[in-house]
Amino acid sequence: MITKILVILFYLLFPVLVIYLCNTYSFFRKTGAIVICYLVGLLFGNLNLLHEDIGSLQDTLTTITIPLAIPLLLFSENIRKVIKMARTTFISLLLGILSVLIMVFIGYYLLRSNVSDLWKISGMLIGVYTGGTPNLAALSEMLNVDEEKYIMIHTTDLVVGAFVLLFLLTIAQRFFLLFLKPFNYKVIDEVKDYKSDSVSEFESYTGIFSKQVLIPLLKAFGLSIFFFAAGGGLSLLFKSNNQTVVAILTITTLGIIASMFPEINKIKKTFQLGMYFILIFSLVVASMADVEKMINREQSVFLISMLLYIILAVVGALLLHGIFSWIFGIDADSFLITSVALSMSPPFVPVVAAALKNKPIVVPGIILGIIGYAIGNYLGILVAYSLK
Repeated sequence: MITKILVILFYLLFPVLVIYLCNTYSFFRKTGAIVICYLVGLLFGNLNLLHEDIGSLQDTLTTITIPLAIPLLLFSENIRKVIKMARTTFISLLLGILSVLIMVFIGYYLLRSNVSDLWKISGMLIGVYTGGTPNLAALSEMLNVDEEKYIMIHTTDLVVGAFVLLFLLTIAQRFFLLFLKPFNYKVIDEVKDYKSDSVSEFESYTGIFSKQVLIPLLKAFGLSIFFFAAGGGLSLLFKSNNQTVVAILTITTLGIIASMFPEINKIKKTFQLGMYFILIFSLVVASMADVEKMINREQSVFLISMLLYIILAVVGALLLHGIFSWIFGIDADSFLITSVALSMSPPFVPVVAAALKNKPIVVPGIILGIIGYAIGNYLGILVAYSLK
């Protein structure tokens, strides 16, 4: 009993430490909170510190964290403001999604003879490259993907993503300016309703325990619990193999609808609280992975296939998106920030925007990333079952 309590405290409190480190020190901020939680989770789970009977606790945490996180992440969305987005940004978003879809379909037909249940993985890749880790985690639950496969897919994604991010931070702008037009700084009011200070607060947890923030935030959390219960209750009307899908899509839909109400949309720190649950999920699921099983001969074939698939999905989609942007007259910076928002999620937008030396593009990029969170689950499950 004492061991379980200590493990629960570790799972709940270590992400708080990571958040503090990332908000205090640039090294941890650049490394990324999710990456840190995954690495520590892998280490924690493979040092033989956990008893076998801890599995039920881990299953419970992975089951509840994602459904609780999704509405909180979506409450900061605002459909009315999305409609006001400029033509260039919206077209770039559509072209980016189309590029990911094309490359994932190509990868599926190239590799389906090497990997079982590749249709599930294809749906997960659509989710992660339109919305990031929350969608990847949600789709893994919806499609009932093995935890070890999930961690291998996400680990491979992190490795490939690190190299792609290095490219984006260094020579990407100069490379794509060889055939794309430069950014037009006269068109910087794409979403006028967003204040500039919303960007600096995007990852900040400062003031979250103040009375004026905490009380409304607890109400938002209560609403998230209600959506969780509603999704779970509705799922009971369906067959067991469809229940998780119904629950997650119901929760996602309710989160989007709720975000349209100003009294919910204006609650501060909902996105940050949602990301806290994502960090818990990352820490728990990584601690469930058995590294020895991951590196055996049978799994090595899977890892190589995933490496090829993810390179095709990330690098291939980036290049294809660049070609589409050239055809449709999208500028280099808008193209790059859209690619980052979709494949790496909103927290990386300010980092790449700084490398591009283009501050005005940060807010539209963040909005694109949040849109990705909203549509990733729907698109991922649609692609998965169409390939099945």
